[in-house]
Amino acid sequence: MSARAAGERTSSRLLLLVAVLLIAANLRATITGVGPLLSQIADDLGTSAAALGALAAVPLIAFAVVSPFAHGLNARFGMPRVVLWSLLLMAGGTVWRSVPGSPVNLWLGTALIGASIAIANVLMPAVIKRDFGERITVVTAAFTALLAGMGAVASGVVVPISHVEVGTGELGWQGALVWTGALLPFAIVAWMLSIRSRPRDAGSSARRRNSGIWGDPVAWQVLLYMGLQSSIFYMLVTWFAPIAHSLGRSEVVAGVDVMIYQLCAIAGSLTIPLLLRGRMQRIGPSAIPVLSLVGILGLIVAPEAFLLWVILCGLASGASLGVSLSLFSLRARNHEGASALSGMAQSGGYLIAAAGPIVFGALLSLSGGWLAPLLLVGLVLVGQLVVGVLVGRDRYVLEAR
Repeated sequence: MSARAAGERTSSRLLLLVAVLLIAANLRATITGVGPLLSQIADDLGTSAAALGALAAVPLIAFAVVSPFAHGLNARFGMPRVVLWSLLLMAGGTVWRSVPGSPVNLWLGTALIGASIAIANVLMPAVIKRDFGERITVVTAAFTALLAGMGAVASGVVVPISHVEVGTGELGWQGALVWTGALLPFAIVAWMLSIRSRPRDAGSSARRRNSGIWGDPVAWQVLLYMGLQSSIFYMLVTWFAPIAHSLGRSEVVAGVDVMIYQLCAIAGSLTIPLLLRGRMQRIGPSAIPVLSLVGILGLIVAPEAFLLWVILCGLASGASLGVSLSLFSLRARNHEGASALSGMAQSGGYLIAAAGPIVFGALLSLSGGWLAPLLLVGLVLVGQLVVGVLVGRDRYVLEAR
């Protein structure tokens, strides 16, 4: 390879890395910004915050429904085109849900956001497997850190943004939710520039072999781990602000608490290269939930130390997500297998996760307190620990054992 060709290849990969990380920065903010605004949305729509727990589940249901189609779309149209359209639809959904006039816009726009994110969620691990195969855990750690980081920023600033004076009134929750998609135009441009230097992806004959992914036991273990850790995250990111508010913390401070939870998730995600290195790859997935269990127990017995428990749960959350995303690549032999595993695991996993905020809200309404919902989180964490023991083994999908 000539020096010029090597330089072009390096530049192309660097541009692709920038695009991948910008995409990561947009995969949480449009969702995590909703939790701190639940009270405002509920007051505006004339409903309760508990009832709006279902709103947090809408993207997760969309993830579950749409994720199985991502691998087929990739094989049919090519990864560059499918990812680009998912970003454009995400931008459209972000604007749609904030159009005033009807609550339907909020729900349908949120569903479109969820559907578009589902596609990117599935295909990004395959991109990392294909183009950064020798640095999977490092790139995945950076990807997860950006994903969690921008989600954290969105949670912390949406409430202050909603109170910004514009003309004769405040920007409101609609304007604040539009802001959560501020980086989408940059991600779209970066992705378009990065794919200009690559030929259009063609479907692979490997996709026929990947059709057996739903019958693979390793794939089911990855699915369960993904689902349980996602359920925990979406329960906590949705309800941490209301919990904080019930403890006497102001609405703004409660939003900052959710931001801190996700900022700590960044630190947790950066430990992935260590947690999945050598022998740690065997015990890492099962050790992480223990930290969250300590945090949940602390919330129950010593809620006055709320911020400490938020920090512990945040560290574990980031590490759990990073492990899940890494497993899509580490448990597959090639990027086609990673795409198939990612689609399968995210489909079933987010179906599990979607139940979390709904059941949490239902338990809150029935019990009138936080004990029963927090015990639910603890039970899910125990399940994650058990599955982590299995998924930590050195096994690959679609291989004879």
